[in-house]
Amino acid sequence: MPKRFYKHKLLLDENMPNRTDFPLLNAYFDVKHIVTDFKKAGISDEAVYKLAISQERIVVTKNVKHFLSLARTDDMAGVIGISPQWLPTQIDNKLTALLRKSNQKDLLGKSTSLK
Repeated sequence: MPKRFYKHKLLLDENMPNRTDFPLLNAYFDVKHIVTDFKKAGISDEAVYKLAISQERIVVTKNVKHFLSLARTDDMAGVIGISPQWLPTQIDNKLTALLRKSNQKDLLGKSTSLK
């Protein structure tokens, strides 16, 4: 039996392109950007993760190392690391593919790297 579709909630870190660069992600998931949607440029990684916890979002970042220890502190949020070399279209396609086959418990409370 295939997994039931889950509409993940994502929080794009400051180092990520604007969410408008990801048409597939926006079509399937609830995507917010830390700067353009929350006006929180320059806040600490801890503050980003606290916001993710409060909204049950998965942080998507190119600086996954900064979030590794945070990802294991709470099962209300998670982290997905993205290759810094990827173009927005690559991020959009690969992240959408991962999320469409994942349920909520697969990614919350964990750190996942896409390569």
